[in-house]
Amino acid sequence: MMKSAATPTELAQWRETALRICDQADGLALAGFRRDIAVDTKPDRSFVTEVDRSIESLARERLRAAFPGCGLVGEEEGSDGTGASVCWYIDPIDATANFVRGIPIFATLLAVALDGELQLGVVSAPAMRERWIAWRGGGAWRGSERIGVSRIARIEESHLIHGSEQLRDGLLPGLDATLAASWRDRGFGDFWGYMLVAEGAAEAMLETGAHPWDWAAPSVIVEEAGGRFTTAAGERRIDGQSAVATNGLIHDDLLRRLSGAGPPR
Repeated sequence: MMKSAATPTELAQWRETALRICDQADGLALAGFRRDIAVDTKPDRSFVTEVDRSIESLARERLRAAFPGCGLVGEEEGSDGTGASVCWYIDPIDATANFVRGIPIFATLLAVALDGELQLGVVSAPAMRERWIAWRGGGAWRGSERIGVSRIARIEESHLIHGSEQLRDGLLPGLDATLAASWRDRGFGDFWGYMLVAEGAAEAMLETGAHPWDWAAPSVIVEEAGGRFTTAAGERRIDGQSAVATNGLIHDDLLRRLSGAGPPR
């Protein structure tokens, strides 16, 4: 259930600001893509580049200027003012490992919440020449095209997307049997798996071990496209240990199977 609803004026201001930031972020990302840039390894063994840091710094500066007192939750610079009514989530480059290796599947992710309820999400993937956006009550869009989830209602006919081997960390005990029962499964990972669900190209995206800034924007886009986004335990939140995004029609069955309970009898 919705906790808070933004006004049309607020949504328009947030949308305009987020899109302007993404325009600038796209330029920074493409200027560093497939170039000799500085790369560091963080304690969790994930990569961070000078481009990640530059984009997050830019986003924080623009958001603070446009919305004084807003909260900020970012991958590289942490959290600030998270008790504020309006809070932004920033992932400067989602799929930094792809970016570092010259793989074009990476994106800047921005999302905003009002009193804890996510209101708007943007996923901008400049090397793919794609941008997705969604806002509450406004639907989900890829560029100028409105998108929606598929109508497939059976796991056996479903295309399941998953993040990586981290999925086999015990959080999804029924994973292998579920993938085996599906029509097709692929490990596309990161933001793109969620966008494929929102577009109707896949029925579910499964991931564990990510963070709120990874899941904030995709969750809005999936929900506004007509799907569902929860943890593997069925909780509608982005700060859990897992994420299950679906077209909605297979969601309950998928959660049951992932728990190890197997298909319905």
